[in-house]
Amino acid sequence: MIYTITLNPSIDYIVRMSDLKLGITNRSDSEEYYFGGKGINVSCVLAELDIDSTALGFTAGFTGEAIENGIKNDRITTDFIRLDSGLSRINIKIKSGEETEINGQGPDISKEKLEALMNKLDHIQDGDTLILAGSIPKTMPDDTYERMLEKLKDKEVRIVVDATKKLLVNSLKYNPFLIKPNRQELSEIFEVEVKTEEDTVKYAKELQKLGARNVLISLGGEGAMLIDENGEKHKAGVLKQKVINTVGSGDSMVAGFVAGYEKEKSYPYALKLGSVCGNATAFLPGLATKAKIDELLKQF
Repeated sequence: MIYTITLNPSIDYIVRMSDLKLGITNRSDSEEYYFGGKGINVSCVLAELDIDSTALGFTAGFTGEAIENGIKNDRITTDFIRLDSGLSRINIKIKSGEETEINGQGPDISKEKLEALMNKLDHIQDGDTLILAGSIPKTMPDDTYERMLEKLKDKEVRIVVDATKKLLVNSLKYNPFLIKPNRQELSEIFEVEVKTEEDTVKYAKELQKLGARNVLISLGGEGAMLIDENGEKHKAGVLKQKVINTVGSGDSMVAGFVAGYEKEKSYPYALKLGSVCGNATAFLPGLATKAKIDELLKQF
């Protein structure tokens, strides 16, 4: 089983308008909403790839109920901890020329509720996959990911970490199966400017020295690169279609990579499917769909 953890899920409310003016009442041209959070995004794309997963995390209030009901399907088991107060956050994304985002803070999470989530990790068995994606809410301890990984260290669990800076670096001692920094994040971690392919490979291998098995680097418009656990470099480009939405592309890439490796046990194929899923999300208003993934697979 694949488990995803989303500590601070959201409803992403997208507002499109031709011209945003501050200080007056504005009228939208259209609106959309999506159920978000990096782990949830991964579970949703896995479902499009016919892969089962269990979504863990916290939800609160009527917005939390909407998130749980909205993502539930035959391929996703929702097993969230329900909080006693507060609301799961709503993130507002205004698309008007430049994109403006207002992200909610989310509900407070007590020590007791955090322990309840930790206890759910006992159900994870040898051969399962755990995907830790996104930031840790301000109301939770900074070492939350480390505590989760410590709890699982004696099991043969495939760990995937998609996080930034210290969250990522502090996870490396647990030898995660996959991490997914981008070039900017490599620069921030090592406090250097990573520009060239040579630099990207060099610092990806530095992360492997610190414990990562496979390092998947998203390169934006240049595609993606994988330095696998055998030291081999693999590259994937991008397809040429109109980019509509970049939110969730990285999560889609993680989902595709994990699904590809589950199916073929091949790093080149995992990178290919991951790249296709990332592209599929970029070319759609929401997350990648099975139809779009199948279409792009024929072109990649």
